[in-house]
Amino acid sequence: MILIGGGRTITRSDSHPYFSDGCVAVEGSRIVEVGETKAMRKKYPHAEWVDVDGKLIMPGFINMHQHIYSALARGMSLKNAKVSKNFDEILENLWWRLDRALGLEAIKYSALTTYIDGIKNGVTTVFDHHASAGHIEGSLMEIAKVAEKLGVRTNLAYEVSDRDGEDKMRAGIKENIDFYEYAKTRDDMVGALFGLHASFTLSEETLKQCVDAGGAEIGFHVHVAEGRGDVADSFLKYEMPVVKRFEKAGILGPKTLAIHCIHIDDAEKDILKATGTAVIHNPQSNMGNAVGCADVLGMFGRGVLMGLGTDGYTADMIESMKAAGLIHKHVSGDPSAAWAEPPAMLFKNNAAIAGRYMSGKVGALEKDAYADLIVVDYDPPTPLDETNIDGHIHFGMMGKQVVSTMINGKFVYKDRVILNADEKEVLAKSRETAKTLWERA
Repeated sequence: MILIGGGRTITRSDSHPYFSDGCVAVEGSRIVEVGETKAMRKKYPHAEWVDVDGKLIMPGFINMHQHIYSALARGMSLKNAKVSKNFDEILENLWWRLDRALGLEAIKYSALTTYIDGIKNGVTTVFDHHASAGHIEGSLMEIAKVAEKLGVRTNLAYEVSDRDGEDKMRAGIKENIDFYEYAKTRDDMVGALFGLHASFTLSEETLKQCVDAGGAEIGFHVHVAEGRGDVADSFLKYEMPVVKRFEKAGILGPKTLAIHCIHIDDAEKDILKATGTAVIHNPQSNMGNAVGCADVLGMFGRGVLMGLGTDGYTADMIESMKAAGLIHKHVSGDPSAAWAEPPAMLFKNNAAIAGRYMSGKVGALEKDAYADLIVVDYDPPTPLDETNIDGHIHFGMMGKQVVSTMINGKFVYKDRVILNADEKEVLAKSRETAKTLWERA
């Protein structure tokens, strides 16, 4: 048994949300008990003791939408690159060129650097949406091997699309099914969804093949109405909006993640609610791509389950939470707006959504939950208690203040050191791999 204690403890548990001097008892992969440090040390005198020295103890963060494959694009300048004036051009000029150039080595180092960055920012669970038209078969397994090496909890999907022809579309379907069959044999450290790109790159026949292959039973991970072009394409070809098209095709439901949902109307929001589909908001990516701001507050008001992701823009979930709060204040013109919703997405809803794909509980420090926790170097300048935790996080914390990360009962990052890989060696090799990738893209 391990006791992690001696610090302010934010549990995200309804029964006892905060301990001023808290301690978490961990045995195996699960939390045994959470309580006051003095009482816990007396109760478990022979346990290994980890003193956080007054720092914060919190549940690890869950990233509900990430793009590992984009990691090696940082600082990249592609040959003959055109200036992209809209989102469709960004896809054509950047991301689709990159994913066609990816091989297994680049996929491996994209995963290593992304997961390590996440771990250092306190991310303990990652839902990833992968694309690598240059190397599809075995790509998800390559990422899973990295997650296993580093000790990260992850859920993977391959992005099926028609944009590279029928053979690659079918290979994408096979990759999803093959990896799902593998994930079924694993525990809650590895999960699978059925990836789809977006309505405008998916024909009716392709959607049918994905559903018939078992995608609806697995659950889909799909971009929905991210750009206006996706909506225009759906009306032009199918005479209906994207959400309605996906409902008709059997894509929506409580196992599906609908990513973005920016350009949707009220009827589509009602469909998302009625089908139990979770919607994942990615505010920084949306701003960076100039695609607009999702009506998160309106969807909350309708009871749509809203989660939070980063869409490859960052590994810092606190940063994403802050951006969500700010963009909705800015767009609404109301400084009192969006104080409650972003932290609810990050801490409560992400845990609830992730829980749909696991047998155990994540996102809370309580008895029998998975021991996914972080230690944060934050000494508050003002009083901190259960009534103002989220305000302290918004104004005083960032992911880089995480000093230790435990996943599934094992430290994977301790006192600012990655334990399951040589970080410097990984980054050196990643730079070499990225240079080769840029020349090929």
